[in-house]
Amino acid sequence: MLNRRFVCLTLTALLLVPIVATPALAEWDDDNWLWNIIGPERLALGDEFGCHGYEGVDIREDILVVENCRDYLVGFTDASRWGVNPVSFGHPNGAVTAETARSLQNAGFSIIGDMLDGDSQGLESVQRTTSLEKGQADMEALENAEADSLVSIYWIARWHDVKIREDKDAIKLLESQDIWFTTWGEWHGHRDSSESFNRILNSEPTTQSYQISNFDDSNWDVPGTALFEWSEAPNQILFDGEDALLIPAGQRHLITGVRPIEGGAFITSAPGVTIDLIFDSADVSVSQTPQTTFNGLHHSVTIVGHHVTNLHEWSSDFHESPLRFTWLIERPAALEMNWHLPVIAAVVLITTPAVIKWLVSRDQESQYVGPVDADSL
Repeated sequence: MLNRRFVCLTLTALLLVPIVATPALAEWDDDNWLWNIIGPERLALGDEFGCHGYEGVDIREDILVVENCRDYLVGFTDASRWGVNPVSFGHPNGAVTAETARSLQNAGFSIIGDMLDGDSQGLESVQRTTSLEKGQADMEALENAEADSLVSIYWIARWHDVKIREDKDAIKLLESQDIWFTTWGEWHGHRDSSESFNRILNSEPTTQSYQISNFDDSNWDVPGTALFEWSEAPNQILFDGEDALLIPAGQRHLITGVRPIEGGAFITSAPGVTIDLIFDSADVSVSQTPQTTFNGLHHSVTIVGHHVTNLHEWSSDFHESPLRFTWLIERPAALEMNWHLPVIAAVVLITTPAVIKWLVSRDQESQYVGPVDADSL
């Protein structure tokens, strides 16, 4: 009896080991969604891909993951419709060291966020406004955002094994507002371009020409917006010799063109494009004022996906939403089964039939008592 119990316990243990054994971490995995269906769709919509390093690694302890994350990302996708290389990086909460800042700048990053303390060491800093997690959204902050501010909203789809639910009331509020849906890199690039409108020489006395200065090749070609006001409305507005497109008043995603208003127009142009304002007379007074926010909208909003290891999982609830996202991509750690598990499985597979046969044989032997002697009864 004791032998049978021992054998049963041994078999049970062998069968349970593959089930309860903890998987071992291998090197690194890839998120196939970056280049397969989801990534190209989000890029075409106007989302941005930045970096958040490698899963489970603090960049302040292993600075090499900054460049490694950049190379991982650009191997699969452009960072934005405005530029190839990523410019945004999710920095760990707390202070920014000079060494970390140098590494980020050397790798081409110029924007960091979003729970930082102290000096950003020459990098553009974005601070978190609130979270999109259900029950955590600061509705008052969303309703009362300052004019021309950038509202940056934290989002994470999963925390360890827990799926996070989005705040549908917060999303409904955002989608009802007259605001610009943008990204970290797009917002900063638009601001810089907006401040770079310059009047250029033109031989036609009734034409005034303007252009956003071209930047270094390493920068994104993000359009900028200026409010042009004039004493006499132009007959025609041309972009590189072609009629400029009209931008609807309700347009909430960045495009180029002209939105006329009383006494002027919001003009949004890409860097390097020549804008010609053609008037009836030569003595027209024109002024232009850089705009922080696109299309005369009140302020800007971006949803920032943190620690994005699976783009499909992080974006699956927002396929039909007009919101735009800054995805901070994190290379996921790969899971690898322990090497001894296949060995254990093979041993169990081979030995189980033999052990069962042996147990049955022993039971039969113990139950066999030989022929019965009637005389002894």
